[in-house]
Amino acid sequence: MSTGRGPGRLARPAAAVAGGLAALAALAPVAAAGAVAAAPGSGLPAAGPAAGSAVPAVGNALPGATPGAAAGGAGAAAGAGGGAAAGGGAGTQQAEFPPMAQTLSDVRQNGCRKPAARAADRPSWSQVFLRPDAVWPLSRGAGVTVAVIGSGVDAGAGSGAGALAGRLTLGPRLHGDGDAGRDCVGHGTVLATLVAGRRPADGGPSGVAPAAKVLAVAATDDAGSTNADLLARGIRAAADGGARIGLVAAPIAEPAPALADAVGYATAKGMLLVAPVGPDSQTVNAPVYPAGYPGVLAVAAIGSDGAPAGAGSSDAGGGSAGSAAAAGQAGGAAAAPGPGRTSRVDVTAPGEGLLAAGPGGGTFTATGPSYAAALVAGTAALVLGRSPSLTVEQLADRLRSTAYRPGTALPDPAVGWGAVDPVTAVGAPAAAGPAAAAAAGSTPAAAEPVVVPPPPDGRPVRLASAVTGVSLGGAVLLGLAAAAAKVGRNRAAARDGRDRRDGAGTPAAE
Repeated sequence: MSTGRGPGRLARPAAAVAGGLAALAALAPVAAAGAVAAAPGSGLPAAGPAAGSAVPAVGNALPGATPGAAAGGAGAAAGAGGGAAAGGGAGTQQAEFPPMAQTLSDVRQNGCRKPAARAADRPSWSQVFLRPDAVWPLSRGAGVTVAVIGSGVDAGAGSGAGALAGRLTLGPRLHGDGDAGRDCVGHGTVLATLVAGRRPADGGPSGVAPAAKVLAVAATDDAGSTNADLLARGIRAAADGGARIGLVAAPIAEPAPALADAVGYATAKGMLLVAPVGPDSQTVNAPVYPAGYPGVLAVAAIGSDGAPAGAGSSDAGGGSAGSAAAAGQAGGAAAAPGPGRTSRVDVTAPGEGLLAAGPGGGTFTATGPSYAAALVAGTAALVLGRSPSLTVEQLADRLRSTAYRPGTALPDPAVGWGAVDPVTAVGAPAAAGPAAAAAAGSTPAAAEPVVVPPPPDGRPVRLASAVTGVSLGGAVLLGLAAAAAKVGRNRAAARDGRDRRDGAGTPAAE
């Protein structure tokens, strides 16, 4: 296998957007440590089953987890935005755009999450990084259904002026009463709008595939807690509902036969499952599921500098993903685990300080691998919108083989095959995927991505203009001097001629 050493493709888009991020990063808040609290391990909201049948909490006491380790991602978010932001610190930003959490631990005391007070009028930095709008003339995800399997999706987002108006289907609620149109946590709504939210007229944040349809499947309780049985039933419901892509919003700590069977069922039905490598609120050094199963695309988060970031990543150097035992996964080889790592990463996407519409239409900030997974799911929808005949394995291969390279041996333990690239993924022809390339002893071939240029620097232009002006001025002066010299020579010659004629016609003096 080629080592792929060198500057790498992953670094280039990060460098290219650095200038544009200065303004956008002012919107990215510092997610305070502990702001994303795990749901309580006992008891459920009143709408749930009787006491004693509590659903295990999402990310609660995961093996190898460091509680509150999202502070590491928060620090990176501060570096990306808080420190560079002009006119206000993290506290101001948080008040302006509140953070979205994967769970809502105080739902019994304070009720469901309140809508954000206002909507952003600028895009998230992830849109500058990924540039999905560059391929919208080719595909906007029309005709593709993405299932969001999580806390539900606010029904208001699918009506009126909502971000998903006319494109939201409310599927089943697998815990409690009603359908998936009630999203008490708000997490599922944010994921759905990151996938397929319409582009606002005021230039605010939009989804990657703004013409894709969303199928909401509620597979958590009102606090965002879930278990293997709920996720398994949710995955099956998504596949039966005709979704081509299934975004699993919440991971669980332990594998389960029912969940593994559901993954196989979905793959056989032609649905690609995309899942985060860990919970948004904790750092883990152990596999989580369903990302740990073969055939599931495991996604880690990166920050605006292209480096692994946010929760769900290992202390050993970045994102954590599924299982290292999944070397035989469809379409790709597993990365060798690094020090302290027992998991794999397939691809990465922006997952720190993102902006997205939440319940009620206001803007929330989002940090964690689940949001990165939403951007990957949206990219997959763009690809299927243009190439609907791709199989699950071909689609996963396309996303891996066209990713921005990290500049290290592939797949890299921290970032897998690199950052997902919508521009190249949509435009690239079908080719051998990572597995075939690895067997051949080389990295997979892929077209070079369209790189967003940095803001123009006016200094070289001004310097060139000054030099050009001086040069032109000098040329004009030289031309004038030459002309004046020629005129002088002509006049002197004329005088000499007259003098000779006058001398020839006048008698010499005695």
